Amino acid sequence: MNAAGFASLPDLAVRTLGGSVVAASDESFADKENLLNPWAPAFQPQTFGTKGQEYDGWETARRRPGEDGALGHDWAIVRLGLPGVIRGVVIDTAWFKGNFPPYASVEACGVDGHPSPAELAAADWTEIVPPSPLGGDAAHAFEAGAARRFTHVRLNIFPDGGVARLRVHGDVVPDPRLLAGLTVDLAALENGARVIGCSDMFYSVPDNMLFPGTARNQAEGWETARRRGPGNDWAIIRLAAPGVVRLAEFDTTHLKFNAPGHVSLSGIDARTGDLDDPGAWRELLGRTRVQPDGRHRVRLDTAPDAPREITHARLDIHPDGGLTRLRLLGDLTAAGERLLTDRWNELTPAGTGHRAPPRPA
Repeated sequence: MNAAGFASLPDLAVRTLGGSVVAASDESFADKENLLNPWAPAFQPQTFGTKGQEYDGWETARRRPGEDGALGHDWAIVRLGLPGVIRGVVIDTAWFKGNFPPYASVEACGVDGHPSPAELAAADWTEIVPPSPLGGDAAHAFEAGAARRFTHVRLNIFPDGGVARLRVHGDVVPDPRLLAGLTVDLAALENGARVIGCSDMFYSVPDNMLFPGTARNQAEGWETARRRGPGNDWAIIRLAAPGVVRLAEFDTTHLKFNAPGHVSLSGIDARTGDLDDPGAWRELLGRTRVQPDGRHRVRLDTAPDAPREITHARLDIHPDGGLTRLRLLGDLTAAGERLLTDRWNELTPAGTGHRAPPRPA
């Protein structure tokens, strides 16, 4: 997968998805936490603090050889907000023109639970980006070379300098132990769901609807352009795994003059139906009115004796507008639990201490 391909995948490390810089060798000039800021790096010249020019990034002190003559290098350890398979990494040196590191590498590890920085330092790290040259004031995209589930990455810079952003793009691999047997959000990005198609994303991408938490503003949701012709806008969500959706939440918070007038929801089991066949989709919720700037929770009519197991959901908004969040609460089916468990075991190396239980029969 090239850089253009992996850049469309979720940033597993971004702060808004729960990423955190848990440790760094040095942050003398600029804070390590800036590496994961969700916005584009900013710069204002001649803004000098007590430690020099202020940067929207991470910057270390100038290294000097020690008594043994060794120069060493700086590093930062990042806990991924969404553990998964890393497909590519972007190391952005925006605004660092005379103080960028000439080389960088990236390592990754998979550790169960909530390890401390000391425990992470002793973990089994795998190099996913070898030492590679960097330039100043530029974004550098690197494909990652290990198809495994990782929980942490370590950015190494040689020998020192500043990096504005670290982006870690990949596929979410949820822990099936946290989902099996529970009511979960089958449309949550953190559970492995994705938007795989939409009619329009003029103002913002539809994956934003699947983010955790509450949107801080309308830019953190999905919003389409104003529709001038017939029809309506839509988005197709691949669920975390096959399941039965029992409650839907349509959140228009912050969308005061650009919320849809109505929404509707349909579903399909892609194992037996064709996503491109309109007749294969089954209605889950008919056209329902929504109001601006509010949450709308609707219990779906799902008979216990005939559960509607689906793999994908289609959200239709009438005629256009946007949502800040979409929640589809329900249950994984036995097939869904098997799928997640098999994928987990395939991507989690033996001996790491976090193998999933046997898959359901």
